[in-house]
Amino acid sequence: MEVTDCILSRRSVRKYLDISVERDKIGVIMEAGKAAPSAGNIQNWKFLLIENADKRKKIAEACLQQWWIAKAPSIIILVAEPDKVRQFYGIRGERLYSPQGCAAAAMSMLLEAHNQGLGSCWIGAFDEGKIKSLCNIPEQARPQAIITIGYPDENPPPPPEFSLEEVMFFRDFGGQPNRIEDIPAYLGEFSDKIDKGVTATKDFIKKLATPKKKK
Repeated sequence: MEVTDCILSRRSVRKYLDISVERDKIGVIMEAGKAAPSAGNIQNWKFLLIENADKRKKIAEACLQQWWIAKAPSIIILVAEPDKVRQFYGIRGERLYSPQGCAAAAMSMLLEAHNQGLGSCWIGAFDEGKIKSLCNIPEQARPQAIITIGYPDENPPPPPEFSLEEVMFFRDFGGQPNRIEDIPAYLGEFSDKIDKGVTATKDFIKKLATPKKKK
């Protein structure tokens, strides 16, 4: 899948088919996470794969009773090792660089899962103590994100988003005088590529949502 299409067409999937995900696909997804950038290339993360049904239910309960999580055949827990980053970057490394690295790894996994034809969802709401206890995560490590993965049983519509004009500023943050009002003119030739990518994505989503006619 072309990168822009992958980014624009990815959705958070919360309904999954009762089909196990092949281990080779899980491996590629984790490789994508491992390739994410991290401060000083310290790679202060560990990836924990959960497939056992009983454990998935317990994890769903620890995620503030989001029971749909248990229906995902594969769950990946991203665990940070902040001590490794603190050694080099102090408290800023522990509190900022460490979660940033895990967030980058999580996003890479979500995109690769979509590229593999799988659905996924990023969960950040969970009882950290319960997750650590369930998965024997040591005290000095911290779970940062939980990702569900499986074959999708839904086609979520595109979520509402702010326009680029509303989130992009020029030179300084905030203030109407610093806003770029003519985005296409500023981006020049790249605006055409973006427009084509958005159009292709919308057509792709519309095709998925259109039921096939019976012969």
